[in-house]
Order: sequence, then structure tokens, then C-alpha cells
Amino acid sequence: MPAPLDIDQLHTFIAIVDTGSFTRAADKVFKTQSAVSMQMRRLEERLGKTLFVRDGRLNRLSEDGERMLGYARRMIRLNNETIAAFDDQQLEGSIRIGTPDDYADRYMPGIIARFAKTNPNVELYIECEPSAELAARLARGELDVALVTHNPRERTSEVVRTEPLYWVTSMNHDVHEQTVVPLAVGRRSCNWRNLACTALDSAGRDYQVLFTSWSATVVASAVLSGLAVSLLPECAVRPGMRILSPADGFPSLQPAQIGLMKRPGAPSALVNAICGHIAASLDNITPQAGAKDDPLAGLNGSSTRREGRNRADRSSVAAW
Repeated sequence: MPAPLDIDQLHTFIAIVDTGSFTRAADKVFKTQSAVSMQMRRLEERLGKTLFVRDGRLNRLSEDGERMLGYARRMIRLNNETIAAFDDQQLEGSIRIGTPDDYADRYMPGIIARFAKTNPNVELYIECEPSAELAARLARGELDVALVTHNPRERTSEVVRTEPLYWVTSMNHDVHEQTVVPLAVGRRSCNWRNLACTALDSAGRDYQVLFTSWSATVVASAVLSGLAVSLLPECAVRPGMRILSPADGFPSLQPAQIGLMKRPGAPSALVNAICGHIAASLDNITPQAGAKDDPLAGLNGSSTRREGRNRADRSSVAAW
């Protein structure tokens, strides 16, 4: 029977990946750098694979290291869940979590299920609002944790996930080929709405905002019905949607970053527990099926008119 993997070595392996260096990982796991290096040598010997390759002065994950990372995170998470299940000093109390509607739809089911399994005595209050309002409510002490769109110009958050941001249309319609591109986006304060309009302006392509909503369901419905084009992070792309590329006339977009915010003074044990579950869950999310059968060209967009002087929104759907 093969010897089991060392959980402590896996902790160190993940710390190296998360911090980006052996030195910073040593501080995080309270070991010397030489001890960290020794642990990785032993882990590589146990697996018979090279996990890191030298790239100048840096170490980066090898192909086998990339494969190992997913397994390591799952093993650590299961280890923590097992310990928590037999912990007589389980966490108790309540915690207030805020998240935008689209993040709640995609991410929260897995987070809630996993957290509730290991912390059955903790009550979760979850509220859905735009990132800007969540940050304000956190500052007022009305929330303990907020999952937000990372925007360092407006608020400070810890990035826990980065993924591509895509232009999407219906796989069964050609609305994206219209001379004036109809858009379904968030309210005027939405970062992604502003990004879409700026990208279309820069590309010199005319557009018109037809649907405005904070609801991810409403925006997705407009896209799937063939009424509008929108932009979504990779994991929000649904079956029936087609990803548009520069070849379709839509410019590439910067990746979307998701951040975590914590209220100073919030119960540290509860906050650390839920934040750990959130970070682990987001790290293991995979894109939804759909849009994969179509050529995945990337991101495109264009529009000659700036939103401020563009035609007025023809349809505003009240949401969020």
C-alpha cells in the first residue's frame, strides 16, 4: 500500500503557490526557508515528479505541479472538514455576508453547502447588492464579510479569484451583428458597464443600452433571448451563450477580479472560517458548460458614441 501524503507538506506546497515564493511561504507556515525547500524535495520524491521548475531567479509550477495543486487543495479542505466535524468546540453565532447577485448565483451554493456541513451551529445572513453598496454597508457595520468586484480605485479588497471577462451573445441569434449593438448591462455606476461602453467607444462601434439591471438573471435572459449583448466573467457564461471575439468586432477586455472585504472588529473566528471557505471554493470553481462548442474568440466590442451622449436607455429593468 503506498505511503500517504504528508498534510503538512501539502500546506507548504499551497503556501508557496499562494505567496509566490519559498521565502514568503516560509513566513506563512512558520518555518525556515531551508525547511520549506526540504519539504518540497521530499514531496517531489514521494510523487516521483518535479513540482517546480527554475525560471531565472523564480520558481514556477511545472505541468505536474499544476495538476498537483488541485488535488492538494481538495485534500487540505477535506482534512479541515474532517477535523471540524469532530470538534467539540464548534463555531457558533451568526455572520452577515454580502455579495452581488451574479456572484451569489454562481458561487454561493457551493460555499454555503460546504460551510454549513462543517459549521452547523453558525447562522448565515446573505444579502445581495452591488459592490459599491456592499462596501458602504461594511463600513457602517451592517455586514461582516463582502464578496465584491475588486476595484482598488474605489475600495480595498483581497483578490481571491481572477478570470476572463467576455462579451456574450445568444448562440441562436445574430443580434451582435447589428450596426448599433444593443447592450444589457448594470446601472450607470457598474464598473463592467463603464468598461463595456469605454471599449466600444475606443473601437468606434455604435451601441445602445436597451436593458439596465443589477440582476444577473435579467441580463442573462436578455442575452439568451437574442435581445442584447452583454459582458460576463467566464464562470457566469451559460449554456446557449456564445463568446464573441475581436473577429466579431468586439475588443478584448481586462480580466475580472473578485475580492473579499472584512469588517474590522467582526468576530475573527467566524470571519476567518467563512473567508477560508470562500477562497477555497472560488479556487476550485470551473467554467460552466456552454459556449464551448462555438469558436471562443475572446472579447470584442465597439461603439462610436460615449454613454454620456449615447441615446437614452430604452428599457430600464428595476433590480438590485
